[in-house]
Amino acid sequence: MNVFVDTSAFYAVMDADDEHHPAALPVWVDLLEGAHRLYTTSYVLVETLALLQSRIGMDCVRLFSADIQPLLQVFWVDEGTHRSAHHALLVAGRRDLSLVDCVSFEALRQLRLTEAFCFDAHFAEQGVQIMPEHLKGGIA
Repeated sequence: MNVFVDTSAFYAVMDADDEHHPAALPVWVDLLEGAHRLYTTSYVLVETLALLQSRIGMDCVRLFSADIQPLLQVFWVDEGTHRSAHHALLVAGRRDLSLVDCVSFEALRQLRLTEAFCFDAHFAEQGVQIMPEHLKGGIA
């Protein structure tokens, strides 16, 4: 199975104090043990590294870079994808929706992915099957 991984999931896996950590860890282990192909975007990587650096520190950034990043298939965002996502952001006109989210949705469409490991309700709004499934109604 091919699965998109969002910043919200990466952060929940990396930070034991995060409210979603208990739900994230078993999903992460299952994904790794199941030999699933894990996808993300270059924008999610930038967002994740910045978040880890500011909230946890550089040791966490190094750990993520050494142990998690090599496991990922990275969708490198080109100008066309950026423009499409930027347009989608402007059309949506919502303060709670980010450019990184819109880039992720565009990447999901281009990669024909239907499942995402995340704690972001915007993915479910896009018709994406999210993991952990039981959190569909209760994520931020």
